[in-house]
Parts: sequence; C-alpha cells; structure tokens
Amino acid sequence: MALSNTQYNTLIRRYEAKQLENQHIVMERIQSLYRKFPRLTEIDTSISSRSVAQGRKLIDGDDTALSQLRKELSALTAEKKQILTSHGYPENYFEPPYQCPDCKDTGYIGREKCHCFKQAAIDLVYTQSNLRQVLEQENFQNFSYSYYSDSLTNPSTGMTSLDTAKHAVSLCKDFIDGFDNEFKNLFFYGDTGIGKTYLSNCVSKELLDSGHSVIYFSASSLFHIFEKNVFRKAGDVSEDYQNIFECDLLIIDDLGTELSNSFTTSQLFLCLNERILRQKSTIISTNLSLRQLVDTYSERVFSRISSNYTVIKLFGNDIRLQKKLGQDRPPISG
Repeated sequence: MALSNTQYNTLIRRYEAKQLENQHIVMERIQSLYRKFPRLTEIDTSISSRSVAQGRKLIDGDDTALSQLRKELSALTAEKKQILTSHGYPENYFEPPYQCPDCKDTGYIGREKCHCFKQAAIDLVYTQSNLRQVLEQENFQNFSYSYYSDSLTNPSTGMTSLDTAKHAVSLCKDFIDGFDNEFKNLFFYGDTGIGKTYLSNCVSKELLDSGHSVIYFSASSLFHIFEKNVFRKAGDVSEDYQNIFECDLLIIDDLGTELSNSFTTSQLFLCLNERILRQKSTIISTNLSLRQLVDTYSERVFSRISSNYTVIKLFGNDIRLQKKLGQDRPPISG
C-alpha cells in the first residue's frame, strides 16, 4: 500500500529511534556488567592484543597465525559467555534487543522492505483509521453466539438465528483462510444491530494481524472521498483515493446511510467494478434488503454484487438493545 512522504518519513524516524534505543541499552549493559565483572574488561583487552599479535605473525609469513587466533578468540568468547550465563544473564546479553532480528530494526533487508516495515505501514493506517481501539474489542475471540436465538427461524431457509450466525462465522473464517489464494468478497445484510459490522471487524482484525492492508470506510466517508477526488485538478489523485483501489481489503460499512443519488450510484459501481478487475477483496454491510439495494443503486451494481460476492443475510433480535437491557450471557462456543 502506497505511503505518503510524511507517513514514510514517520516510519523511518521510528526505526532510527529504535536503533538509537538499542545502542543505548547495549552501552548501559556493558557499563553495568563490566563494573561488576572486571574479567570482562580483561577478556576484551586480551582479544585486542592477541588479534594484533597474531596479525603481525601472519604478515611475517606464519601460516598458523590465523588458525591460532581463531582458537584463542573462540576460547575467550566462550569464557565471556560463561561469565554471563553463570550469573543469570543470557549469552547474547550484549547484542541489541532487536524487535525484528531479520532486518535488525532497519526496516529493510538489502533493498527490499522487511515484513516488519510492511506491517508498520499497515499499522500506521490502522491507527489513523481509528480501527485499532475498536478491534481490540470486536474480534472473534470476543464474539458471542449468546445473542442469537435458537428458536427464531427464518421461513425462507428454515435456519434459526443461531445457526445462521454460526454459518456466517464459518464463511468469514473460510474467507480469511483462503484470502491469499482465492478471490472472494462478502456482503452482509439484514436489520440493524445484528452483528454485520462486528463480523466485518472480526475479519479485519485477522487480516491486519497477518500483515494485509485493510481500509475501513463508512459509506458516507467513502463517497466524501470520491466527491473530493472529482473536484481535484487533473492528475492530482489523493492518497485516500488510491488506497481505495489498492488495499488488500476494503470495508464499506452501512451502505445506504449516505445521501444516495446518481453520483453515489456511479461511484459505487466504479469502485466495485475496479476492485473486481484488480482481484482485490471487499466487504460490504448494509441494512438494505436486496430489493432496496436494486432500487437504490441500480441493476448494474446489484449484478456485480450478486455475481462476485458471498451474500450473507443475518437476522435476529437487536444485539445492542439486548446489551442495553442487560441480557448479556456467557459466550456459546461453536
């Protein structure tokens, strides 16, 4: 996912700060333990003097000097580690405590961005989109089936509200498991307060934690970005607008709550169609029925959704109302 110069520089400064912090930690450890165990200083002095002495022998033509130096250094290094471990310190105590050993907290492996940098870029957007705080609460670990009735039945499917919720969770987990290998999209619809946004957030959390780029927009926010882009100068495309089409997963929440008109219809079609062409997954949630979806956004939009999305209808009692009334029960596993 593309970063602005400001975002990129922010990440680089964080890596530089971590490197300085590592250096400071190592120096503090050295100063503390070298005072406590003077033999460590003696070992370092011996390593320096023996390296110089054997180097001179090598220059003078002594072919055994290098192997002898390796033997001596190995013994001194082993003694150094023994001093640390015998007093309860790890043998690598004087090495920087890298958060990412792969890139040594530089953000790069050679010329390639490290996996930790890619995740940091995602986390930057993650935090800025205010998702992190929400997803700490709304995730599969906290998901509860207890709000779904095992007696309320959908006449058209014969499934209870509880069975429908379990099936929806199963589809979400299949979506996550196959995310890197199979192009899929999810469309949640049904009455308000039955877990559509919650399930979207559960999926979002799993994919963000596995290093994918996820962008969340309420429908009104999404169309606001589209509107701003239309009035920009030619060629001046905003970062937010680019990310809509480039992120691994786009979440459009509460579709239908925005002021709908010919502009929103055309922009929604453009967005869905472009992401389908790019094989980039999208999750949509709405309170609209399928009939209302057609009437609000046209047959073309409905065709893209019905042909390319797993359509999931949730039903049941309003969970928000149940919580408000204190009808909170222990989670039902499943």
